[in-house]
Order: sequence, then structure tokens, then C-alpha cells
Amino acid sequence: MSRKLTLVAVTALSALCAAVPALAADEANVAPGLTYGGAPLGLHGADPVALLDQGTNTEGNASYAAAHEGVAYYFASEANLRAFEADPARYAPQYGGFCAFGVSVGKKFDGDPRFAAVLEDKLYVFLNEDVYKAYLKDQSGTIANAEGNWTSIEHTAAIDL
Repeated sequence: MSRKLTLVAVTALSALCAAVPALAADEANVAPGLTYGGAPLGLHGADPVALLDQGTNTEGNASYAAAHEGVAYYFASEANLRAFEADPARYAPQYGGFCAFGVSVGKKFDGDPRFAAVLEDKLYVFLNEDVYKAYLKDQSGTIANAEGNWTSIEHTAAIDL
């Protein structure tokens, strides 16, 4: 790669990164790298509106993307994108998209949208099927513990928990 081309690429990347709000240590569970819009991808690319409103794990499309609090989300349709843009706080997953059961025990585990639940109109994701089944045994207790823990671990790197 020529020196001039390298300089152009580095300058463009720097400008892109400057436009993305910095997230503190692991405040959101996101994929490594950045989306075209400049924010890291949340929910593994699943459509949060479909998860919350239809109860289906539907893959989103980069053509329908929006960012909220420094995290990009993909949507399956223009209608879902518009719903999210009208009320992003309603549709964003709880605990930054980390596993709700993990947060309930003071940890930050990956939240997989294949194992999602809606409780009191809030979207929760879980690490895997076994963890999701553990949550089902005490849903309100798990969420109460997670609520109590989140404020103390939200700004802490996952590796430090």
C-alpha cells in the first residue's frame, strides 16, 4: 500500500472513530469492530423490535440501522427501524445486552438473542439455553438481583468481575 493511501486510510478511520461516542469499560455487549455507521454492533445483529414486539429472533439488515448510546442495531424492516427511532430506550436490551442472569450474579456474560425474554415490556438476553432455563425458575428474583447489581458493575470491565 502506498504511503499516501495509508495516510488517507488512517485519517478516514480516525475521523470515523472520533464520531463514535466512547463507551466505558464494557458498558454494552457488542461485536468487535465497527459497523458502517461507525458504532459497534449490538444483539449480534438481531432486530430488537422483532424480539420485543413479536417475540421472534429475526436477523436485522445493515440497510436498516440505528445507533443508541454508542451501539448500532440492525432491523429487519423500515417499520421496525422507525419504531426503534421513536423510542430507542424501550427497545434496547437491558444491561447493555449482557446476559441478565450473569448480571444477577455480578458478572457480564455474552447475551445471545436466541435466548431472549420479555418481562414487563423489557428485553432481556441470556448466555445460552441452560442459563435461560435457570432464569425461568425465578424470573422476578433474577431480574431483582440484576437490577441491584447493574449499578455497581455497569462501568466495570467484564474481565475485572
